[in-house]
Amino acid sequence: MATDRGAQSQSSEVLHLAADKARRYVRDVAEQRVGPSEAAVAALAEFNEPFPLLPSNPCDVIARLDEIGSAATVATTGGRYFGFVNGGMVPAALAANWLAAAWNQNAALRVMSPIAAELEEVVVRWVCEALGLPPECAGGLVTCATMANFTALATARYALLARAGWDVTADGMFGAPPIEIVVGAQVHASILKALSLAGFGRKRITIVEADGQGRMRADKLPRLSERAIVCIQAGNVNTGAFDPAEEICHVAAEQGAWVHVDGAFGLWARISHKYEHLTRGFEKADSWATDAHKWPNVGYDSGLAIVRDGVALRASMGITAAYLEPGSRREPMHHTPEASRRARGVELWAALKSLGRSGLCALIERTCAHAQRFAQGLRKAGFEVLNDVVINQVLVSFSRPEVTREVIRRVQEDGTCWCGGTVWQGETAMRISVSSWATTETDVERSLQAIVRIAGECRTM
Repeated sequence: MATDRGAQSQSSEVLHLAADKARRYVRDVAEQRVGPSEAAVAALAEFNEPFPLLPSNPCDVIARLDEIGSAATVATTGGRYFGFVNGGMVPAALAANWLAAAWNQNAALRVMSPIAAELEEVVVRWVCEALGLPPECAGGLVTCATMANFTALATARYALLARAGWDVTADGMFGAPPIEIVVGAQVHASILKALSLAGFGRKRITIVEADGQGRMRADKLPRLSERAIVCIQAGNVNTGAFDPAEEICHVAAEQGAWVHVDGAFGLWARISHKYEHLTRGFEKADSWATDAHKWPNVGYDSGLAIVRDGVALRASMGITAAYLEPGSRREPMHHTPEASRRARGVELWAALKSLGRSGLCALIERTCAHAQRFAQGLRKAGFEVLNDVVINQVLVSFSRPEVTREVIRRVQEDGTCWCGGTVWQGETAMRISVSSWATTETDVERSLQAIVRIAGECRTM
C-alpha cells in the first residue's frame, strides 16, 4: 500500500511539474524567438547519450526535457510563424490534448474507447456540415493530408476496380484493369507520395497544364475514362489558388471519372461567405483530404479523409480478425489505414466546439486579412509580390535569387518571425503563410518591419 501511495504521489508531482512548464511555455511563446538559436540547437547534442542502465526520477526527466527541449522548439504556436502552413493550437484543443493524453485511449474500436469513437463520429459529421459536403459522406481521422490523400485514393482505387468486376482487396493490383491518374502541373508533393503508396506510381500519370496562379486548366483536360481519378486542389500551397472545380467535376461526372480534392488547408475557406466563391464546385467531388492542424488550429497531428461512398471506404480500409469483432455502430478502425491510434477526435471536437462556425469563419478571414497586409506592406516597400493574394498565402521576390535567399536566411536568423523559401515558376521567392489564430495586427507589423529592414540591408548585394 505504501508503494502504491508513493507511486501516486510521484505521478501527481510530475504531472504538476509538466503542467507548470507547459503553462510557462504558452505564456512566453509570444515573445520568444520564432526560430531557435544556434546555441539551443547545439545543446540538443546532450540527448545523445547511451541508453540508461538505471531508472531516473520522472521529475528530473521532465525538467531536463524542458531545459534543453523548450529552447530548441520552433514557436509555431505563437503569432509570428509564417513558414509552412502550420496552424497554432487554440486553447480548448491544447487543454483537450492534455486530458486525452491522461485518458490514453485507443481509438480503434468503440469497445476500446466509447468516448473516442463517439467524438470521431461527431467531428466527421461536423466537418462535413461546416464544409458543405454531402451528408451521406463517411470519413476518418488520420495523421495528415498525405495519409488522408492515400486513404481517399485507395478508396477510389477499390471503387473504380469494383465497377470493372475486380476486387482489389482480394486480388491486389497484379493483372487489374488500368486506372488513369490525372493531376495538375502544380500538384502537391503529398498527392504524388500518396499515389506512389497506392501503387499508381509517380511517373504513370497525366499532367494537365496550369495557369499563371497554378490552377489546373479545365479546357486542357484529356478525354477521361470511367476508370480515371482526377486530383484537384483547393488552395495551392504557394499561391493559395483554387482549381476550377465546377468545370472539372462536370466533365468528370459526364465521363464517370472519380474526382479527389487535395484540400489540406484551402478547403476550409468554404466556411466563409467572403471566400466561399473560390470553392464552388468542390462539393461535387467524390473524396476530400484536409488537415485540422492547419487552419482550424487543432494541433498536431490531425488530418481527415472524407469519401462520398462510405461502403467503398469501409471495404478498402476494413480489417477482419476473430478478436476484433465490430459492434453495430461505426467503428473507427474500419475508416482509416491505422487500427490502434490516439483519440484525435477529442482535440478536434474541443476546437470546433469552442470556435463554432462563426469563430472558425473569423479565424480564416482574419488570417487572410493579415496576408493582404503583408502583401500591401511589401509592395509599398518596393518588392514584388508574385501571386494574386486570394487567401492566406503571399509570395514575394527581393530581386535576384541570391538576394531573396539571403533575405530568407537572415529573417530566420533574426528570430522576429519565420518565413520559408520556395521556387515559383522558376523564380526564387519568400513564402508567407498566415495560419495561426494567435497572429495579431501587431505581430504582422512587427514582422513586416523586420523583413523590410533586412531586405533593405540586402539590396546592395
